[in-house]
Amino acid sequence: MRIKLDQVRENREKIVAAAATQFRQNGFDGIGVAKLMQAAGFTVGGFYNHFSSKDELMTEAVVAGFNEIEERYRSCGASGLIDNYISKAHRDAPGEGCPAAALAAEASRHSEETRGAFEDGIKILLKILQSDWCQSTGERRSIPRGTAIALLAQAVGAIALARSCPDGSTLADEILDTCRTDGVERVRSTQDTQAPRTARPRMSK
Repeated sequence: MRIKLDQVRENREKIVAAAATQFRQNGFDGIGVAKLMQAAGFTVGGFYNHFSSKDELMTEAVVAGFNEIEERYRSCGASGLIDNYISKAHRDAPGEGCPAAALAAEASRHSEETRGAFEDGIKILLKILQSDWCQSTGERRSIPRGTAIALLAQAVGAIALARSCPDGSTLADEILDTCRTDGVERVRSTQDTQAPRTARPRMSK
């Protein structure tokens, strides 16, 4: 019985992992259950042994996708996340990238559970963006929440816009380069404003 339960759990995890990739690559509405199961290595007949609906799978796939991103960027801090997120590598590999950049526009049309998973994922990214390594001191510095929100919106928008352009588009590259440079500069300027000031010497009486 234990072996059977472990196998069921393993199969479910395989389906969720495959769906996390396929949804980011093709969109929620761009791929059906049969293709999702095929990508995971199973027949469509076994789908309802694991999930009550496609929406349930979508929610779990979003959670899995954001967990991947958290693992990838956890130790980067704000500047490292911006540098790696707003990149050609991320643009060109949507199936392995951030669910927010790939699926945010579609999420608004789906279930509360799926949208809730997006909210949790966005909070994960904001938490990473709210801290950064100060280059001059090597210490952790806090990034204001409003700045983190603006940086995330810019990063997600940059990837979405770059992907909407034709392959080989110079505009797509310009969008990425401009937004990445601006984002990193904003993080650095925040660090500068937080840098401890040297106390002024007191004037002798």
